Amino acid sequence: MDPRDEHRTLRALGLADAPRDHPLSYPGAWPAASGLLHGDELLPLDRLTHPGRTPVVAVGSNASPAQLRHKMAGFAVTSPIPMVRARVTGIDVGVSAHISRAGYVSASPVDAPAVTRELFVIWLNPEQLALIDGTEPHYDRVLLPAPGFRVELENGEALLDPFAYVNHHGVLHNGDGIPRSHPGQRPLLTELLARSQALRELFGATPEEFCARARADARRCERGTQLFAEENLVTASGLEHLHVR
Repeated sequence: MDPRDEHRTLRALGLADAPRDHPLSYPGAWPAASGLLHGDELLPLDRLTHPGRTPVVAVGSNASPAQLRHKMAGFAVTSPIPMVRARVTGIDVGVSAHISRAGYVSASPVDAPAVTRELFVIWLNPEQLALIDGTEPHYDRVLLPAPGFRVELENGEALLDPFAYVNHHGVLHNGDGIPRSHPGQRPLLTELLARSQALRELFGATPEEFCARARADARRCERGTQLFAEENLVTASGLEHLHVR
């Protein structure tokens, strides 16, 4: 590697740790600006839109370059991925009502007409899109149609009809039936474990124990997902009506 490019590596940018390897870091570190993920580097982009690719709004670890790199490397896919910052109106980042085998409780979008969030749009070619679809077995990829949802790129351009992944288990709420926001993995697990004795019996008393036990036992994850529903912590995301690809 040219020494002049070393500052563009994920390690140099503080983006090298994938939530799949470090579950308490979920959703992982996101870039400070738009860029082109190419192997272990995040390079400058020469444009914000990419005809021939599918735009997907990422609300969780799909906005983490390290997580994307991990997914692509697992299937020997080496083509670059444009990652574009965007202001997204109409959704918020909720909490999926399932426990991932990777050891964390992931994010999922929820209907929030008055909310605008700074998120990332990842532009996927057909091979990449099929791969990401395959890594999201608990999610449906749905269209976010205008005018109900607005995705504004850095140059002010409105992006029409991007996709997003919506968890089909529903999302968690705080007890009032309204979807809760995802606060990050450690505070989320700390709160969930403090509130539920059954969850502590299953996953331990600390976030570290939770992650370790979840990663070690798929059936434990399934039982924990069932507990969310049994303890009446699950509600609809409000996006169930959207068209599934």
